[in-house]
Amino acid sequence: MSDSAVRPNIVVFCCAHSAYEAADRAGRMRLPYPEGVRIVRVPCAGKVDVLYLLQAFEQGADGVLVLGCHEDNCQFLTGNKRAKKRVDYVRGLLQEIGLEPERVRIGHLSSVQGPKFVEYVREMVETVKALGPLKSNA
Repeated sequence: MSDSAVRPNIVVFCCAHSAYEAADRAGRMRLPYPEGVRIVRVPCAGKVDVLYLLQAFEQGADGVLVLGCHEDNCQFLTGNKRAKKRVDYVRGLLQEIGLEPERVRIGHLSSVQGPKFVEYVREMVETVKALGPLKSNA
């Protein structure tokens, strides 16, 4: 299979107040992004538990992206900071079990940043393509 034929599965947890709105804006602007991206709307990035991140991998994701509000502009005050701690924790877990920590990332954007949403997604897809797909033991 050629590099261009590799289509990684990416799960993107999107804050309803920022990233999900940015994804919607990208759609209205008709900005394309790679296939294989699944968006999960959450009330706040801070609601994305470590278990959700790990389950995404268990269910076939090659990479996971958490997108929330800018650091000092969270609707729930500290949700994005809580999300960053959880992403950092999962990165450490991945490294401990021999997986690349780059497979999980966090990003920050506002509801009007449709192009930035697409940029985050494309960067994640390219990173995961370079790393290769996760091998399933199932």
